[in-house]
Amino acid sequence: MIVLTKRNNERFLLNHNQIESIEMIPESKIVMMNRDYFIVKEEPEVIIRKIQEYNAKVQDVHRIVTVQDKR
Repeated sequence: MIVLTKRNNERFLLNHNQIESIEMIPESKIVMMNRDYFIVKEEPEVIIRKIQEYNAKVQDVHRIVTVQDKR
């Protein structure tokens, strides 16, 4: 999950695996698979970077667990 900021400065966690699209209006409109949407302050490039960083962390944890598993 990634942390994003709503227009009222409220921060929230978003399950990035459920994002269908990101519309570029003055803010970013994130459309989810269930057609709900969130308007956030972050630029699309920032959202994409946060998703990439989160996925890299998850892969690193998986790699560490796999390498250290000494069954």
